[in-house]
Amino acid sequence: MYTVTTVNVNGLRAAAKKGFVEWLASTEADVVCLQEVRAEPHQLPDEVREPEGWYVTHAPAAAKGRAGVSLYTRREPDAVRTGFGSAEFDGSGRYLEADLPGLTVASLYLPSGEVGTERQDEKERFMDEFLPYLVALRARAAEEGREVLVCGDWNIAHTEADLKNWKANRKSAGFLPEERAWLSRVFDEAGYVDVVRALHPDVTGPYSWWSYRGRAFDNDSGWRIDYQVATPGLAERAVKAMVERAASHDQRWSDHAPVTVVYEL
Repeated sequence: MYTVTTVNVNGLRAAAKKGFVEWLASTEADVVCLQEVRAEPHQLPDEVREPEGWYVTHAPAAAKGRAGVSLYTRREPDAVRTGFGSAEFDGSGRYLEADLPGLTVASLYLPSGEVGTERQDEKERFMDEFLPYLVALRARAAEEGREVLVCGDWNIAHTEADLKNWKANRKSAGFLPEERAWLSRVFDEAGYVDVVRALHPDVTGPYSWWSYRGRAFDNDSGWRIDYQVATPGLAERAVKAMVERAASHDQRWSDHAPVTVVYEL
């Protein structure tokens, strides 16, 4: 068995004070992918920066206090790469990948966007560059006899089943028709698989993000925007997927919940 978890921590320093440290100590995951770390490594407490039993790589953003992705692995990676060959985005703390035996695993934090602003333009530029990279990554991995797993906050709810209030969000960033069509291309053209949806094809959710505003969490008015996206050979070996939803609002250490998949390797 091989267990992988992905979670947007919404600021790792804050999450560490709210329960992330305890969660990390108790998880059975072999790989943990973090997004929105929002800190330089030297700003993190020791138990988060270099926890015992883990090999950790941090890829902070050049812009202080923004984005940032990290990878925690139980074994030392054979190689680690930051970015995907983008002049604009390789320093933005949005993509980090590592080679493990037979597997390339990545932590992705796709821009969230905001309709009618430069943030949405940035998101579209990122998507335009990232899709060809995913195609090339899969081809390269196939030549090497490797599987690929891109985990993270993709900031797109793919279908109506992936957010509670889909009718009210048809013109909102994260559920725009063009964003959803792009994610369809990741699956249909690039040939990747949405692992959680493949295991749970006929359910609403399971959601992975709930706004801190109002009673979104208590009412389970959420979005499923955190994905594990795998090459078909790996996806076929997924035997269990779960969202580690906190028992109550006050026990949350992020506005996202960890998304965990068990693979039978």
